[in-house]
Amino acid sequence: MGYHYPLEEEWTKSEIIDVVNFYNCIEKAYESRIKAEDVLLAYQRFKEIVPAKSVEKQHFQAFEKGSGYVPFQVIKRARAEKDNVIKM
Repeated sequence: MGYHYPLEEEWTKSEIIDVVNFYNCIEKAYESRIKAEDVLLAYQRFKEIVPAKSVEKQHFQAFEKGSGYVPFQVIKRARAEKDNVIKM
């Protein structure tokens, strides 16, 4: 399903692809299953692009508003179950 992804104009094409990949991981956690490790790797790259916690929260809130999916909860579960597959 297609959702509105919160993106920034100043990001490079590569950064946009990586951020969209992160949001896709969040979707996958809710819609099917995903390895916790994949979520954490995508989040790590997301944090390289969006290092400020306040900006991260804004992006997460915008994504949650558009999709109903809570990125923070997926990351929290992925951290707790590092070596497993997760499903929200």
